[in-house]
Amino acid sequence: MISTVRVALIAITLSFCFSVSRAQQAQTETGAVQLIGFAGLKENTKGRLTVINGSLHFTYSKGYVDVCAASIEDVVTGKDSQRLIGGTFGTVASIAAPYGSGSALPFLRKKVDVLTIQYRDADGGLHGAIFTMPSGQADPIKKELVAQGAHTSEPILADLIKNLSDSREEKR
Repeated sequence: MISTVRVALIAITLSFCFSVSRAQQAQTETGAVQLIGFAGLKENTKGRLTVINGSLHFTYSKGYVDVCAASIEDVVTGKDSQRLIGGTFGTVASIAAPYGSGSALPFLRKKVDVLTIQYRDADGGLHGAIFTMPSGQADPIKKELVAQGAHTSEPILADLIKNLSDSREEKR
């Protein structure tokens, strides 16, 4: 009984993915780094993150990974920063900086967006992946994923701001 229900759920999810892929051709793309999450990929794998035809598509030097938007249970975005000078030199420079030079250290960092997804595989197993990308790129990816069937536990920032400004105009 359970296996029949599981097979039915998988069939429904896959049919939804295929119907979305035929119906929608929208594409959102950015350079990204997969920090952790996809099986078989090393941490900090660089590639291109694309939302097209109802799927999140991560292309890297040795292949690609696809996640159907309908199987994504949560999409979360955030802001962070990372060091401009990496490796041993960046670590030594930040440690060796004289006392009181802490106010200059933020200039050695760049802002990045973080995109986290939680999704189910074809067997119903729960997985997640975390990406970083240039600042300002995570919200469009999230918005496109939600438009193509993904779910989110937090509202899209641009929509939240628009709703807030609309409600203020109505009060006037």
